[in-house]
Amino acid sequence: MSYSDLKNSIQLATSGIFTLSGTTPAKGNIVDRTGFGNVTYTLITGTVTDAGTADGFSTEIQHSDTTADADFVAVAHTDLIGLESALKVTADTDDSIPIGSIGYKGLKRYVRAVTTGTTGTNAVIAGQWIKSAPDLQAVTPVIAPNIAAT
Repeated sequence: MSYSDLKNSIQLATSGIFTLSGTTPAKGNIVDRTGFGNVTYTLITGTVTDAGTADGFSTEIQHSDTTADADFVAVAHTDLIGLESALKVTADTDDSIPIGSIGYKGLKRYVRAVTTGTTGTNAVIAGQWIKSAPDLQAVTPVIAPNIAAT
């Protein structure tokens, strides 16, 4: 595998496509880090009808050693590459744009993103995980299976 071969050295996992409504959290699919050294979450908006109050909507990265919903907790900032605040959307005009990305360098097996709005939030978002630094040289398949919390 060539060092310039990105395609065969990453795996994609869908966090989900969500319509945010008010303060109801949108819990993304879980990514299993097994076999990969790094994972990065990316957030893209669709239509942002209303970002909500001045605080808009924001994303929290959570991790766990199990897939049980109740076991997921917020990741310490020392285990993140970048700031969760970079994934905040406060403008109603932030339609169809990449908002940003954040890396995870913690040691838990499972990771997910949870996006929560404020009063009045009405927006469509999409989240994607990029798994990189595989233990093996070639990655197959390129698309990872979706894992829902139990």
